[in-house]
Amino acid sequence: IAVQIPESDQIKQFKEFLRTSSKLKETRLLDYMQRISIKFQEYLIQHYEVLAAKATLDQPP
Repeated sequence: IAVQIPESDQIKQFKEFLRTSSKLKETRLLDYMQRISIKFQEYLIQHYEVLAAKATLDQPP
């Protein structure tokens, strides 16, 4: 036995699905951007530490 869902309810369900899907995508994108930002900051810190150590070694005694 197939149950018929009124078209207005189908539209409401579809809109809710789109909102939920959009929110999930936004959350995942923000999480991804935050992780990339953290990795880039870690890279910069390491890069500057290497440059500082190299500058120290290059100074004459």
